[in-house]
Amino acid sequence: MVFSVAMLMIHTSPLEQPGTGDAGGMNVYVVESAKRMAATGVKVDIFTRATSSTLPATVEIADGVEVHHLVAGPYQGLAKEDLPGQFCALSAALMREEALRTQGHYRLIHSHYWLSGQVGWVAAERWNVPLVHTMHTMAKVKNAALAEGDVPEPSGRAIGEEQVVAASDALIANTESEAASLVGLYSADPQKVHVVSPGVDLEMFTPGNKKSARKLLGVREDAILLSFVGRIQPHKGPDTLIRAAADIIKIEPNLRSRLEIAIVGGASGSTTEPSKLRELAAWLGINDMIRFVEPTDRSHLPEWYRASDIVVVPSHSESFGLVALEAQACGTPVVATAVGGLRTAIRDGISGLLVDGHDPKSWASVLYRLAIEEDRRIELGRGALEHASHFGWQATAEKMLAVYDSLLSGSAEVRSFA
Repeated sequence: MVFSVAMLMIHTSPLEQPGTGDAGGMNVYVVESAKRMAATGVKVDIFTRATSSTLPATVEIADGVEVHHLVAGPYQGLAKEDLPGQFCALSAALMREEALRTQGHYRLIHSHYWLSGQVGWVAAERWNVPLVHTMHTMAKVKNAALAEGDVPEPSGRAIGEEQVVAASDALIANTESEAASLVGLYSADPQKVHVVSPGVDLEMFTPGNKKSARKLLGVREDAILLSFVGRIQPHKGPDTLIRAAADIIKIEPNLRSRLEIAIVGGASGSTTEPSKLRELAAWLGINDMIRFVEPTDRSHLPEWYRASDIVVVPSHSESFGLVALEAQACGTPVVATAVGGLRTAIRDGISGLLVDGHDPKSWASVLYRLAIEEDRRIELGRGALEHASHFGWQATAEKMLAVYDSLLSGSAEVRSFA
């Protein structure tokens, strides 16, 4: 099966550093799945909006995978929320790109996130090709589980998502839970919904020597290290970890000298969020226990997972949670909120623990017990490694290509992959 696919991720570039701004798990998802698909002979062109005049028009990131920059609106100063005003310009730029190629060059469009879906909808109708769409996050799901201080997603986004769902020929959901949300909240045709789990790079994220990792990162050998990795925004819940840390030392004051909290990531949306977390830590009297770390290159990220005793993912909603999977692939247990895709990314009681809600005392209780029970952490670490081994990106790419094939062959067969 050899053909070309136009992959759209308009609001964030695969060239950006995950963990800051709007770059996160979706960036990793697109790049890693594209690389594996390209290895089978499928040509993948990723289209994103240019955010600098110095960017080259095209960047090859792997054999068969190129990033193309669409010029639409001013290079800088446009937030993600401003991009609906550039749909026309983005669509026109994409049409110009396609016009440079032979007719029928792209056999299929795969859009990621609703902004890309809007542009993909227009292009799919113009080129007369199938539209595959992956939501990644959904307004209605996010609004049902808002963090304190978080701003609800606007109704315009929910309406836009409904339109993309209706226009798509296939919808890719990360989990059965997300598939149910697409059908129940967005009236998606169940026949068009395919469950394809994201993956993890099992060659990069591997177990390693904790002592060496700690020495490299400047973490004390006897520390109890709890780490949060991701974009710093209310929705991801890093404040829950900080509040829980304060309650842990109330449970056991003697742990204060050993407990370390690492917040690894950059601001997303509001650039004031990191300073708010620092203020919170100071107010709770534990600022000396908190270490803020700038977004880390993915090649160095495994060291943080290996150095950690527990990786904490306290998100208010999550379509999957790649951080949880990466940590487990390094043999580190994860404690996460029992929401969305995290219920799939983690086997509760086997590879990590799931916590209901965001009550700091509940989180403190779970984290405290696990922090002091080394044998339990080791047991969960073994389970984490085994669980993550089933989520390689190669499997994700193969299942994605099967969905593509079903559309291009005209097959009406329902393909669902749990």
